Amino acid sequence: MTTNARVAVSQILRNKDETADEEDEPKKKSREDWRKAKELEEARKAGTAPAAVDETGKDINPHIPQYISSAPWYYGTSGPTLKHQRPQEDREGQFTRLDTYYNKGVTGSVSIKFRKGACENCGAMTHKKKDCLERPRKIGAKFTNAGLAPDEFNQPNLNLSYDGKRDRWNGYNPEQHKAIIEEYQKVEEAKRELRAQKLEQDPTATEEDDREGEDEDKYVDEVDMPGTKVDSKQRITVRNLRIREDTAKYLRNLDLNSAYYDPKTRSMRDNPIPEASDFEYGGENLSRFSGDTRAHAEAQLFAWEAHAKGLDVHLLAEPTKLQLLQKQYEDKRDQFKTQVKQSVLDKYGGEEHLHAPPRELLLAQSEVFVRYNRDGSRAANAEKQLAKSKYEEDVMINNHTSVWGSFWKDGQWGFKCCHSFIKMSYCVGEAGKSMVLEVPDTSKEILQNVEKEEVTEKSEKASSSESSSNSGSESEKDKRSKTEKTSKKKKNKKKSKKKKKKDQKKDKQEDKLKKALEMEERKQKHAEYLLSVDERKRPYNSMMEVKEPTEEEMEAYMMKRRREEDPMSQFL
Repeated sequence: MTTNARVAVSQILRNKDETADEEDEPKKKSREDWRKAKELEEARKAGTAPAAVDETGKDINPHIPQYISSAPWYYGTSGPTLKHQRPQEDREGQFTRLDTYYNKGVTGSVSIKFRKGACENCGAMTHKKKDCLERPRKIGAKFTNAGLAPDEFNQPNLNLSYDGKRDRWNGYNPEQHKAIIEEYQKVEEAKRELRAQKLEQDPTATEEDDREGEDEDKYVDEVDMPGTKVDSKQRITVRNLRIREDTAKYLRNLDLNSAYYDPKTRSMRDNPIPEASDFEYGGENLSRFSGDTRAHAEAQLFAWEAHAKGLDVHLLAEPTKLQLLQKQYEDKRDQFKTQVKQSVLDKYGGEEHLHAPPRELLLAQSEVFVRYNRDGSRAANAEKQLAKSKYEEDVMINNHTSVWGSFWKDGQWGFKCCHSFIKMSYCVGEAGKSMVLEVPDTSKEILQNVEKEEVTEKSEKASSSESSSNSGSESEKDKRSKTEKTSKKKKNKKKSKKKKKKDQKKDKQEDKLKKALEMEERKQKHAEYLLSVDERKRPYNSMMEVKEPTEEEMEAYMMKRRREEDPMSQFL
């Protein structure tokens, strides 16, 4: 490492003024001086010469390159140093100390009277009315002078470092632990007093009798656990990673399509060998949903539901109490269900149907195919069967070889075997296909009968009206004939007017259609012309129209449209 001191220009001028009598310019290094500096640097790297020392007395590594070890000229160093490479004190961030943290559980003082400059809504001095987070009062604290809110405590603005933000013990008060120690001391003193009382009552009692009631978990460390080696002399416990006799989960079945093994969590949820009858490891789901795990999950669910209903119960804090409550709840629930069931049976009956054997035993057969091994176990999982219809299927009646509805003709269902359209007919075989019996259409007969009845009713009404009119006077007949003539004339006029209007509308529509056809022909010719013209000569927006087409224009377009799928379109 070469240490060439870079001297500032001002320093050179100052030194020149001081040594004006000796020489006008500073001495330059001779070739011998350069050679000595080079030899010293090599000796320091080889370790034969002592390393350079900075201003604090620390050795400087000779293998540091020159561009790192040499300080800039404006730094003002007289000898070798690495201070310019270290963090500067003026640029370092000032972080708060570990003993300062947010104060917890601190509330401000509550004033009795309203103070000038306080919040007009709640009366606190730490904010104004526009920044108040309390509900706006109908009459503020400034006028009521009651219900004044306490002043908020302004927490200190902490500037924590990277480690300070992630320190889990930051802000912990060690004096809080004294309360726990005092509690344990009180428990120990109470135990001593109990022992002294027992000794006074029974002097023959020993300490072993006292230890019988203590918790056994206190002496678990005295028991040798599997997979551990305990040295009684050194009190060191060595835990092996795993027992050597155990087989790894991923080695139980090497098939790639077998149960998935997650290497990150080291878990295999499914059974790696589902075909085997006797297996040592059945997957983590087997242990998760077997034993007391299901009962524990049910107890936890019951604890949550009970807590939501208002009961102060916890599974870990009071397991015995929770178990008793759960048992009482289940007994009452079962008793209530049996009461409801019995009341329904007493009212409606049908208890004999509840004692019937299962459906599999009643039918004594099943279409589900199951294959078994020689030892009696299932060879594979049964295939899922499709759900059948609730109606009867494949029922042949009256000697038919096909079901009703297997034949269809002219909107009628029938049998395929004999082409018969009568459902309750007997099958006649192939002879029935040549003689098709048509079902009489009864609907037409019914309509004809209804029409005849209506005609007879009308004739009866007309005859009754004629008999009543004959009983009337002749003057009334004359009046009615006049009114009927005038009404007939009016009706004829209206009918003629309607016919004229319809004819005019038809003529107008035909004229509009003709005009639309002519326009469509012009548009097609114009479009062909535009497509033939060069794009640069085509006018602006010549291929686009924003106008909505009318009905006549749409009809003309459909009539004049060229259909490519039509084989005769080329001859048009």
